[in-house]
Amino acid sequence: MAHRVTLIPGDGTGPELVEAARRVIDASGASIEWEVQEAGADVMEKYGTPLPDSVLDSIRRNRVALKGPITTPIGTGFRSVNVALRHELNLYACVRPCKLYPGVRSRYDQVDLVIVRENTEDLYAGVEFEAGSPEAQTIRSWAPAKIQEDAAISIKPISRTGSERIIRYAFEYALANNRRKVTAVAKANIMKYTDGLFFHVGREVAKEYEGRVEYEERLVDNMCMQLVLKPEAYDVLVMPNLYGDILSDVAAGLVGGLGMAPGANIGDGVALFEPTHGSAPKYAGLNKVNPTAIILSGVMMLRHLGEREAADRIEQAVARVIAEGRSVTYDLKADPNDPTAVGTSEMADAIIAAMA
Repeated sequence: MAHRVTLIPGDGTGPELVEAARRVIDASGASIEWEVQEAGADVMEKYGTPLPDSVLDSIRRNRVALKGPITTPIGTGFRSVNVALRHELNLYACVRPCKLYPGVRSRYDQVDLVIVRENTEDLYAGVEFEAGSPEAQTIRSWAPAKIQEDAAISIKPISRTGSERIIRYAFEYALANNRRKVTAVAKANIMKYTDGLFFHVGREVAKEYEGRVEYEERLVDNMCMQLVLKPEAYDVLVMPNLYGDILSDVAAGLVGGLGMAPGANIGDGVALFEPTHGSAPKYAGLNKVNPTAIILSGVMMLRHLGEREAADRIEQAVARVIAEGRSVTYDLKADPNDPTAVGTSEMADAIIAAMA
């Protein structure tokens, strides 16, 4: 029986990337029935919102979605559709594998780690107050010596419930994927109550997995240095929302950039798969951007659906095409100006051919 999956093309380069991934997945032997839904900046005029209710309804119904990147305005405009999806569907775990494939330009020889990011709390909860607002003034009155009168204020909630849920997810992920160690990352030496709680809960949960999965803690600034110095020493990293967003980009840089970085957002019974990178609207329609991240997101989706054979076929084909280095996009060439670089669609063609 076919798996019914919500397919969201997104905007910017999203539609061409999603089409490349769809063709690769369809060629893998997996039986997928796609239900296409529109979201993003391009549908604002049509629906009056970048996230129509029909999109949420489709994901809730199908329980699985593959999504292209969607533009998030900086400073103004609508709030991030990506963040809204995570909150509306309670997709509390953001999972971002960062694996180095032979043939990708990198300063490293071996990187294979996974960022597990809490998705619903922290500064990304969106509890913000404009400078001069009554709410900001009230909050300032609690600590006038520490907050400037003209400050805009964001509130950082970190709960025991959210921390335990994401840390336990990281340990269960480690067990399910034969990973040896979980490293919790926070800044508990400065934020003793919020990040301190995250570490405290981490120690409690880790006791349940003693002898099966190692546990350690790192301060986030030190973790950035550790990833640059010796990424091979780490395995599964679990952390609050903001740190996870930043460190997943750092880790992506170790393995060739965001074009190589797949991702998943997981909740209880619902899963949304998408690349880590943004929509790159300046490249829209140019058939230029690297489709690997969204194709590997599709690989994660297939494994989630139990289609492991199809997932392995795609990943092996991706690795083969990258290692050969011929039919790859400009960012995967030794020289980005190499005239033999192919486009998004042509790289997908090569991956499909490598599965034959």
